[in-house]
Amino acid sequence: MTADKAKDHCTDPTQELSVKIPCRLVERIEAHAKATGADITGIIIEALDIFLREHKNR
Repeated sequence: MTADKAKDHCTDPTQELSVKIPCRLVERIEAHAKATGADITGIIIEALDIFLREHKNR
């Protein structure tokens, strides 16, 4: 494996990150999760991924 590939390789595909967000946003996330049966973590991951992909192309 080259040095570049070794640098980009993760032993665990996830990493914990703590972020403080407004209570109103938390309430909206929880309501969406309850209404759709989705996992809160999955909702946040998908939302951030969409946001970052859209802003990358600007």
